Amino acid sequence: MVLNYIWIGFFIVAFVAALVKAFVFGDAEIFSAVMGSTFDSAKAAFEISLGLTGVLSLWLGFMKIGERGGVITFLSRMAAPIFRRLFPDLPKNHPAGGSIFMNLSANMLGLDNAATPLGLKAMQQMQDVNPQKNVASNPMIMFLALNTSGLTLIPISVMVYRAQMGAANPSDVFLPILIATYFSTLAAVVSVCLYQRISVLNRTMLLTFGGLTAAIVLLTFCFSLLPKEKVELYSAFVANLLLLSIIAGFIVAGVRKKINVYEAFIDGAKDGFKTAVTIIPYLVAMLVAVGMLRASGVMDALVDGIAAAFAWAGANADFVGALPTALMKPLSGSGARGMMVDAMKTYGADSFVGRLSSTIQGATDTTFYILAVYFGSVGIKRTRHAVTCGLIADLTGIVAAILVAYVFF
Repeated sequence: MVLNYIWIGFFIVAFVAALVKAFVFGDAEIFSAVMGSTFDSAKAAFEISLGLTGVLSLWLGFMKIGERGGVITFLSRMAAPIFRRLFPDLPKNHPAGGSIFMNLSANMLGLDNAATPLGLKAMQQMQDVNPQKNVASNPMIMFLALNTSGLTLIPISVMVYRAQMGAANPSDVFLPILIATYFSTLAAVVSVCLYQRISVLNRTMLLTFGGLTAAIVLLTFCFSLLPKEKVELYSAFVANLLLLSIIAGFIVAGVRKKINVYEAFIDGAKDGFKTAVTIIPYLVAMLVAVGMLRASGVMDALVDGIAAAFAWAGANADFVGALPTALMKPLSGSGARGMMVDAMKTYGADSFVGRLSSTIQGATDTTFYILAVYFGSVGIKRTRHAVTCGLIADLTGIVAAILVAYVFF
């Protein structure tokens, strides 16, 4: 229901903005631009889904091997103590626990293409035990809040874009992203726990998040000792080594269980193709609305208004140039990437705005894209508090990114 109101709101705001620009400011091309954005966005949505088909088939194939080989059950038991606290409505040792663990691990390594099919598999497994098939369950909301928080230990894609835009040290945003995304994730967990009345003041939760904090501090310290030119190299090496190890582990587990590994892969790959087709209409709906909002000039007007407000108050407004990335990030991953690249192109990859845009890009994930794809894949209509908690995580990550950028850059 919330997505329905937001979607309608995007269209209304875009239409009103286009009318104002056309009849008040005499912009005769605005309607053409807005309509053109609908076709471009629909095409982009289909191309994204088409591009996901191969990746989904690949990873759901490996997931099927892991499932039949017992790996998913094993991972579910490993993560059971903390997951019982975060996902109290999931049955004990449910296979969704292993899929959630794998999805979050792929996200933390910056492996977006691997994380999506793993996440869709987790949603399908949670839907199997969802008593109301068109209403988001508590475990689904917690899972998606963790996804929208965008916890990333190794932001490979951001560093690659910075290298392409000529940054002297593409990895100089590594530590700021790590700090900002951690606060975003912490906000996501706390907000969902408050909505679902999950206690955070227990031994398991305190030890887990205390340990996670210690691990992030240790990782930050270790990478800070490396020469900056080595950070990106080692980050990519570790991420890809772990990914290949996961694939190898699944296959070995399948062989040990004496299952037909090839047939298991094919069965999983078939599910990947079906899932990719299922999400097309949801992507088209969301990306068309976002595209109209951008083309109508609403985003530019909002940024200019914020800049003027800070200038009037006499506050430092250096961060305003990165706001398009921040405002687009919850709406569209490709749109936010475009804003980040545009910021680096306009201000310079090593400028404050260029670095801040990169930090924001890595600090959170695309809330509405994730909700549209994941809920759409299992037919959820009522999202309950998922949007609110996702936006809380986004806002926390963006504010943290801005504050951290002022300290680092």
